Amino acid sequence: MRGEATTTGGATAPVLAWAVTRAVLLLCVFKVFTLPGDLDVTADVSVIYHGWFETLRTGTFPTDDVTWQYPPAAALAILSPGLLTGLGLLDYASAFYVLACTADAAVLALLLYASRRRGCHTARGVRYGRRAGVWLWIAGVPLLGPTAYARYDLMVTAVAVAALLAAARRPRAAGALTALGAMVKVWPALLLLGARRGRAARAMWTTAAAVAALLMAGFTATMPGALDFLTAQGGRGTEVESVGALALHVARHFGWEGQVLLHYGSMEFVGPHVRLVSDAALALTVLGFGWLLLWRLRARAWTPGTHADAAFAAVLVFTTTSRVLSPQYLVWLVGLAAVCLTLRASRQVLPACLVLAATGLTLLEFPIWFAHVVASDGLGILVLATRNGLLIAATLIACTRLWRTTVTEPRLRGEGEGEGENEDGGGNEDEAGHEGDEAAGAGGSSGRKGDPPGPHSERLLTW
Repeated sequence: MRGEATTTGGATAPVLAWAVTRAVLLLCVFKVFTLPGDLDVTADVSVIYHGWFETLRTGTFPTDDVTWQYPPAAALAILSPGLLTGLGLLDYASAFYVLACTADAAVLALLLYASRRRGCHTARGVRYGRRAGVWLWIAGVPLLGPTAYARYDLMVTAVAVAALLAAARRPRAAGALTALGAMVKVWPALLLLGARRGRAARAMWTTAAAVAALLMAGFTATMPGALDFLTAQGGRGTEVESVGALALHVARHFGWEGQVLLHYGSMEFVGPHVRLVSDAALALTVLGFGWLLLWRLRARAWTPGTHADAAFAAVLVFTTTSRVLSPQYLVWLVGLAAVCLTLRASRQVLPACLVLAATGLTLLEFPIWFAHVVASDGLGILVLATRNGLLIAATLIACTRLWRTTVTEPRLRGEGEGEGENEDGGGNEDEAGHEGDEAAGAGGSSGRKGDPPGPHSERLLTW
């Protein structure tokens, strides 16, 4: 990249902090240390994942297990510890934790690399990296506790982070990574919503569609039950940790006759009116998707941070409106928030901090005080309401800022629909990745060489 300035110094402190905190996480999953609450969060790996592994290695999906509700490429995450167990040095659970730690390290490396660019001069403006995202990742993962390493969501998050960081210069690579992530756990498909209009978006979307179709066809042809995940979620109810469950917790606290039972692999409410709450959550999800599509149609300008901001907002919307809000979902949000904070053009600093706080409360909610949550007592309701309240606030602020920076402010500056977009401009894939980056600065840049684009550039680190 012409004019790009990088720095190799300053990585020692982040790497040491990561190493210390991850050593503590590994000691937890290997049960050298145990958290209060008498709940073994590693059982999912040693029992459920290992059981899936034994079935998947025979060439079929565990269709008889109601807890298997994932796209076919999830088999890759479940089977991957076999690369280490085959050497005879580690059992399945130990190998899984090592791979989770490896994925964690990969995210750290990606964020460090992205933050190295201190002043990347292009024909379209200046890009900057910052270390705030690195530190958010270092802090966020251990705040979730051993659950972060005892679920395969960290591996999916690593793929999503790589896709977002590749999107600016390599939209086709970003599309391929997005498709892989979506075929492992669906939610990375939301990354497609924020792609810049023009050649970059077309390249990313067509590549994602092609790779997803190829993966689906391969799994369908070789492994029976590859498409069962499409109907596996139909019987899910309202999980006790979701936002919608708060109404049922309060009702139960005051005498409602519903109860909490293990259902589809998680603790869910069963009883009168639960279906109503579940249907309301589904309706909110549909409305959230509608808002995101409206944003896509109305957006007038893309900044270098818009793609990551949109991905973060979209996943927040679907997390807070979902019938299920498992603790490991916070790993997704921490990863996307870290990418946002690595980009100086991002306006999602406050929502990212709220997600970080919610992650720490999630450790209290699960596993430490999970018995209180299941019992719907005062302490359980308090910690759940506070955590979910932070996520709701983060969602509303993230969506508001996304709309303001891409719709409202460009309109006030007099930019027309599509201004700053290059639908058919020339250049290679690298150039396609930069289309429209500086649209937001078209009407307000000072014009001095090295100034970030846009009228708000001097406030990019503000709340």
